[in-house]
Amino acid sequence: MARNLGNFDGQVVLVVGAASGIGRAVARLISSRGGTVVISDLDKTGLASLKEELSLNDNQVKDVNLGDKSSVSNLIVSLISDHSQIDALINTAGIVGPTNTKLEDVDWSAFEKTLSINLFGAIWLTQAVVPFMKDRKYGRIAHVASIAGKEGNPGMHAYNTSKAGLIGFVKGASKEIAADGITINSLAPAVIRTPMNADTNEETLKYMIGRIPMGRVGEPEEVAELLAFMASSACSFTTGFTFDASGGRATY
Repeated sequence: MARNLGNFDGQVVLVVGAASGIGRAVARLISSRGGTVVISDLDKTGLASLKEELSLNDNQVKDVNLGDKSSVSNLIVSLISDHSQIDALINTAGIVGPTNTKLEDVDWSAFEKTLSINLFGAIWLTQAVVPFMKDRKYGRIAHVASIAGKEGNPGMHAYNTSKAGLIGFVKGASKEIAADGITINSLAPAVIRTPMNADTNEETLKYMIGRIPMGRVGEPEEVAELLAFMASSACSFTTGFTFDASGGRATY
């Protein structure tokens, strides 16, 4: 019988941003496919409820602040200490940052905070897991970027910059680690029905949905399916790519 490449038996998969939204959906999916899921987030309440839902052990639940490099490093050190391996990293964490903000009114501290979490945090995570993946000549890394990183959304300058930077980082990193058995890809969703978008300005939200040919927001479960593929052994000859989950808004 042919091996199911989408199965995660025997694999340790770290999901960052797992407390809600896309991260929660993909943690559920990976767990259902046999993976040892390690869930991480800044939201302890969300992590606790997911731990109970998935019947996870204490060493499968870890706090992290993506805006703090030492916190990111401690997360990976703790994971390896507890589980001895990491087969896949799925990073769904991020913040929207300021919306509906004119270019000349950008607040620099808010801009820096958005970049620190969305871009620097993703880079720190990648730097931390790659040495362990290189040792085993196997790894899958999947970062959630955004359609805003491809096309840009007006009034969301920090978010656009952070996600465009993430896409660029993935492209370059992929070429460096391709021969080590590691793939790294990003995913560009359009607006998805998650708590992250709950506080998005109504005008901005209407603009984003209006540009989606399917005429609706995406669901976390739809995005989770793509991320699960990107994190699986089935994703063996695709790296440095930005997958689309935009309802047709982007076709490149």
